[in-house]
Amino acid sequence: MNLFEPAPEPPVTATVVVCVYTEKRWADIVAAVESVAAQDVLPVETIVVVDHNEGLLERAREAFPRVQVVPNAHKQGLSGARNTAVELATGDVVVFLDDDATARPGWLRALLAPYADPAVIGVGGVAHPRWPVARTAVDDSGRPATLPGAPGGRDATGELDWVVGCTYTGQPTEQAEVRNLMGCNMSLRREVFKRVGGFAEDIGRIGKNPLGCEETELCIRARQAYKADGREVKILFEPRAEVDHRVSDDRVDWSYLRRRSWAEGLSKAAVSKLVGQGDALSTESRYVATVLPKALIREVKAKRPASAAAVVLCLGFTTAGYVRGKLPGATSHVSLPAADGA
Repeated sequence: MNLFEPAPEPPVTATVVVCVYTEKRWADIVAAVESVAAQDVLPVETIVVVDHNEGLLERAREAFPRVQVVPNAHKQGLSGARNTAVELATGDVVVFLDDDATARPGWLRALLAPYADPAVIGVGGVAHPRWPVARTAVDDSGRPATLPGAPGGRDATGELDWVVGCTYTGQPTEQAEVRNLMGCNMSLRREVFKRVGGFAEDIGRIGKNPLGCEETELCIRARQAYKADGREVKILFEPRAEVDHRVSDDRVDWSYLRRRSWAEGLSKAAVSKLVGQGDALSTESRYVATVLPKALIREVKAKRPASAAAVVLCLGFTTAGYVRGKLPGATSHVSLPAADGA
């Protein structure tokens, strides 16, 4: 291959979506939008969706004249904001970037390249945690004791990094098929939303509420729908599509670990109601059986009792939340969005 030849253009066009809700993250929002504009492959449009915050809406419209800035037209929360963007998107693929994440060079190109395969309906990438500076850390990367991980430098993963919306130990290190994507850095063909509807607005984050799993539910629902039509599809994890995800001070303390773990259990119970327990817990079963025990043994051997306790606490609260969520009536409010039949 001629090294001076330009890189091939992606096989699809993209709409990039950044959902925002508070002016407290203004510096992060600006960094996220600017990181999209700095890509070597540009989207056909960038949409910033403001979640029921008039002051932030006005500020964003003034600051980003070349970006489509719109209010959330649906129920308050991340799912409603994403659904608003999906309805407006014109790209072949809808790409979602968190408002506190910045894309690295080459991110969008790497995310779009796998769509050359028509069987691929979704692609997600890596989210590297960027820890708060002024914290007691277990190593020179700044990693806190509440989210343990093996040594490995600035981009090393940890077993509990999903708690702060980042790539965690146990996920693939090379391109591979996965059950679902993580919302911080993910993309889906626009046709998926026409086929199965949008994100379930009865689950997912609203402001600082740590509920989630709306991405998991949508990916499982999409795969089930295509399979029912006799079409085998793929959802891929592409490690070369990288973003840096800022972790705020309040998300590395013990109280957040408990709340987030409990909320994860509740969310998984809601997903189980919508798509079935087998699909909802297939990845989690392997994670609990193989990844967490290794982490616990490593932390105990390294004489890091706080980190070992974090593993036990996380598993305990997640399990308790799931049990609570399975009780009669606990998820009776959860329903699926309608597809348009396309």
